[in-house]
Amino acid sequence: MTGTLPQALLEVDGLTVDFEQPDLPTVRAVDRVDFVVRRGQVLGIVGESGCGKTTLALSLLRLLPGAGRIVGGRIVYLGDDLLDLREEQMAAIRWRQIAIVFQGAMNALNPVRTVGDQIAEAIHRHLPEVSGPEVEARVGRLLDMVGINPARAKDYPHQYSGGMRQRAVIAMALACGPTILIADEPTTALDVMIQAQILRLLQELKQSLGLALILVTHDLGVVAEMCDHVLVMYGGIVAEIGGVDDIFNAPRHPYTQALLRAFPDISRPSDRMQAIPGTPPRLDPPPPGCRFADRCPSVMARCRVEAPADHLLRPGHRARCHLVEAG
Repeated sequence: MTGTLPQALLEVDGLTVDFEQPDLPTVRAVDRVDFVVRRGQVLGIVGESGCGKTTLALSLLRLLPGAGRIVGGRIVYLGDDLLDLREEQMAAIRWRQIAIVFQGAMNALNPVRTVGDQIAEAIHRHLPEVSGPEVEARVGRLLDMVGINPARAKDYPHQYSGGMRQRAVIAMALACGPTILIADEPTTALDVMIQAQILRLLQELKQSLGLALILVTHDLGVVAEMCDHVLVMYGGIVAEIGGVDDIFNAPRHPYTQALLRAFPDISRPSDRMQAIPGTPPRLDPPPPGCRFADRCPSVMARCRVEAPADHLLRPGHRARCHLVEAG
């Protein structure tokens, strides 16, 4: 990348999250995660189920479930550490500055209230200065923005298709004009054609509104098409992070390489996909060495006893692996 970098909106430094329950070991679900989100850019967060992607996304808005605790690190939004804010101050950030489309959002709408009322509720709650007629007009504009006829605001969720419900939830997330939109698996349970429409919608909204996007997904094809930067998570840590070209064309962590081999490549149709053997590690507590050691084809004795450091490969590209240190 040349020229001046876009403004850093969100800087996450050493974020660590534990889940604590009585009489059970503590689970370290997210461990010392660092990344930056810049204005107008798209960060993809990828990894297997249980690697900490959703926990990380919820932590950014301090929306963890009851057992979750942020026990270390900083989440700095435009110079303010969100972990230092009182709950009423944090409530002013949610939806107005940083909004989220939750995982399973297609089924998140209240079935006994109209879609328009639910979008309007977000505006009433977070922008109380907006008058009633303006709220109604804004709901219509939001629905039109996501490709839904504003007249459908009076319909109930069961009258919408799955793709329309997903669009409506995206409209709700945009209701207060955020600068960052977190989308957690926004295409889950949608057929291929509707997935493509939702992704195209997100791209158009990013360009027209100047949004920064954090896209949590399992789909590497979505990442390749949508993202500027990619954060690869494994066992609660950042295994590798870099520009999309770094991750897809010059991956350095064995886990990143294994993920790419497990995904179909239409440029090499004769190649067989390769499953990653084994299962992710337990995190109660995490293993002492590299968390990928038991599944890594390049494992060394050192990997089982010493956790690798986070190595800078070049500006913006880092990997947590002893092999990187060894060249």
